[in-house]
This record gives sequence, C-alpha cells and structure tokens, in this order.
Amino acid sequence: MNVLVASDGSTYALMAIRTASRLLRGEERNVDVLCVTPPYRRRDESLRRKRYEQRIVSETARILEDARAAIAPEAATVKLVTEMGSPAAVIAARSENYDVTVVGARGVGYRMEGGLGPVASRVAEHALGPVLIGRALQNEEGVRILATVDGSAASRRAVETLSALCDLGAAEVCLMYVAETPWLNLADEGDYATASEEEAENSEAGQWEKEFVREGEGVIEEARDLLRATGVTVNRRVEEGNPANEILTEADRGLYDLVVLGATGSRDVKHRMLGSVSLRVAWEAPCSVLIVREPGETG
Repeated sequence: MNVLVASDGSTYALMAIRTASRLLRGEERNVDVLCVTPPYRRRDESLRRKRYEQRIVSETARILEDARAAIAPEAATVKLVTEMGSPAAVIAARSENYDVTVVGARGVGYRMEGGLGPVASRVAEHALGPVLIGRALQNEEGVRILATVDGSAASRRAVETLSALCDLGAAEVCLMYVAETPWLNLADEGDYATASEEEAENSEAGQWEKEFVREGEGVIEEARDLLRATGVTVNRRVEEGNPANEILTEADRGLYDLVVLGATGSRDVKHRMLGSVSLRVAWEAPCSVLIVREPGETG
C-alpha cells in the first residue's frame, strides 16, 4: 500500500497521521511524507531571499521529522519529500499515484472554526485518488466505521477501497443507505402532512417511499457481499431524508471513528448530488472521513 501523508507541522496534521496509522493496514505500508513550501515571490536575489530559503529548509526538516515520529513503526518504508508550490495543487496532483492521501482537519473541539482548512477542502474536492481526512479517533479500542452506500459505481468503489485499505480485524462496520424521499409528497394531491398513517402509506408517495427503502436494502446487501471475505461485523441502517443531514446525525450519534463515502462527478446524473454531500460531510463530521471517487472524476 502506497500512502501519501501531507504535513504542515500543525497539530491537525500530526493527529491525522496518528489516526491513519491506526486505521490503515500495517503490512507493506509505504509512506511518503510530503511538506509543500511556498516559493519565494519577491523578484530580488538579495540576502533576504537566501535567508528565506535557509529558514524554509530548516523548518521543513523539522516538520518532516515530527511527521516521521508520528507514523506507526510497522510502516515498511518512510520517505520524506519536499516540494515548492501551492500546497493544495501539489497534493491533489500527486494523489493520483497513491492508494490513499492523508490530510489533517480540525476536530470535534474546533467545529466552530470550520471543519476543514482551505488546503484540506481543496484536496478533498480535487484529489485524483482516495482522500482520508484524519481527525481524532472516538474509541480507545476497536474502530467503528460508517460506510454510506447509494448504489452508484463510486459507492461500490468506496466499499472496495475500505476493504483494501483499512484494518477491519477489530472493526465494526455500519452500512447506511439514505432514501431521498421528502420531496415525494410535493407531487401528491391533498395534504400529505395531515393525512393519516394509512392514507400516507397507500398514497403514490407512500408507495414510492417503500420502493426506495426496498432499493436501499438491496444496495446494502450488495455492499455487505463486498465485505464478507473480511469477516468484519456488519450492521445495516436505512434512513429517509436529506443524505448529508442523516449521515452527519448518525456519525455523531453512533460515535464513529470513520465515515466512508463515494463521491461521483457530473457524468453520473442520478447521483450527482453525492459530490456535494461528501464535501459537506467532510466539513462537518465529528470524525475522520474517507472520500473515494470514481477513476477520472474530480469535484
């Protein structure tokens, strides 16, 4: 497994590294630690430029060594890499060559400041490979994972990626499907909100709701088959409503350590909304988030 870890020396970045070390499989893990530094933008070639470059070299060396110390010792190799440029652009471009890219984000205690910094936000949206946004783990022992599924190719790939990347030996996985049904009553004649339970159930909207729920159960069963070989404990959950709201509510209620989402691009019209759902969850989730896109898709 080839892992790209981006670090700027912040506590968020170091937390993400420690979290990734626990979540990801340990065997044959090759880690490249990347520190992207801003280029010198003044035109002069004076002593000021030389001092700037010396300071950058010294600071980068410290950041990379701190990151190396935070990586689990079972990693097969650890390579330290530096590059000048725009951090978000460099990390997103490099992500295509790795099985997963790890970036830091603010945790539960800092939610009022916003869930992601500008770099992590852009990487989550534009990375060419799976992105793990690392936050503090919720559980001391074992790992609780919420994997959201919707029947799209990106959703299926997300579950496959979870199985390939994460250590599921001591994990518990909940497969969650959200039926987007609130809009159905708008097409119904009469007042759906004041209808009796029997009337609502037998209405056209009610029949559609049942169909969406049945579809969700089938999607969950397909995802469960992808995880069967791992032997992981799998629970299931079908909800109705706004996908982002329901995912965030369950992530908070269930004290999960990781939320896994597939994110589609504009080619998949049926599931186009999931791209925005994944970014909102990445911003607001109280735990780590793994975003997996279809090959060739970016936000």
